[in-house]
Amino acid sequence: SGLIGRSWAMVFAAGGFKVKLYDIAQQQLTSALENIRRQTKEMEKSGFLKGSLSAEQQLALISVCTDLKAAVEGATFIQECTPENLELKKKIFSQLDVIVGDNVILSSSTSCLLPSKLFTGLKHVKQCIVSHPVNPPYFVPLVEIVPHPETDPSTTERTYALMKKIGQSPVKLNREIEGFVLNRLQYAVISEAWRLVGEGVISPTDLDLVMSDGLGMRYAFIGPLETMHLNAEGVSNYCERYAEGMRLVLNTFGPVPEFSGETVQKVNQALSEKIPVVPKVLDARRKWRDECLTGLAKLKTQMKSN
Repeated sequence: SGLIGRSWAMVFAAGGFKVKLYDIAQQQLTSALENIRRQTKEMEKSGFLKGSLSAEQQLALISVCTDLKAAVEGATFIQECTPENLELKKKIFSQLDVIVGDNVILSSSTSCLLPSKLFTGLKHVKQCIVSHPVNPPYFVPLVEIVPHPETDPSTTERTYALMKKIGQSPVKLNREIEGFVLNRLQYAVISEAWRLVGEGVISPTDLDLVMSDGLGMRYAFIGPLETMHLNAEGVSNYCERYAEGMRLVLNTFGPVPEFSGETVQKVNQALSEKIPVVPKVLDARRKWRDECLTGLAKLKTQMKSN
């Protein structure tokens, strides 16, 4: 019932589904419900509430439970949201494996643990899948659906259909790979950003501006491959024009950074001056970020309908 679990509960309830939020500590659940109520009410007030149900109708769909067996009774889909710890996740899935039937889907929110490490050896492995959201899932709709080598194709299709139904934007990976797709792309950007700052080419704040007021502007609506397509007379033409230049630049990229030493200090100082590392300030900035994401999501929905 942490940040991701609460957000998933809100997403499923917004889609009209009955949700049971499970945790081992009652106090965690009590504060989670309070947090969900506050956020849901705030979004209804500002016109950003997802789904067709009112805030009260959505809140009525969410209940809490500290008993795992009772929590999953009658469930058709279980979304695990424990901390990113392999042994902890394996423990919960081995417990679920004993109590679930043959129709429920067992899904993990993991951002980097491979399905083969999580699910191998489980009796219900064919019903297991990773549904990796982007933090926070209520505001960012992408979900990466990653199968275990033994996952039944129907598990993938049912998960994909459910994510579409609740208003998320699912993508299917054909096989597992370290970091899945979102983090591989993200880490490639972070890696080059780190090198450029570390080598003194650009300041940390200007680097972020290149993304937020440059690449990020178009990437909010189209991806890198469509960008190639539109920036020339199709992808083939783009490759004819720019392949040599791209290779020249890519060959100048350095090794994978260590993410330590002077560059950490340089980046940390710049970001701490902009956003001091104080809980109140960080929370305010996260709230601002989420409001921006909500507004962007609303704009994207309007543009798609046009």
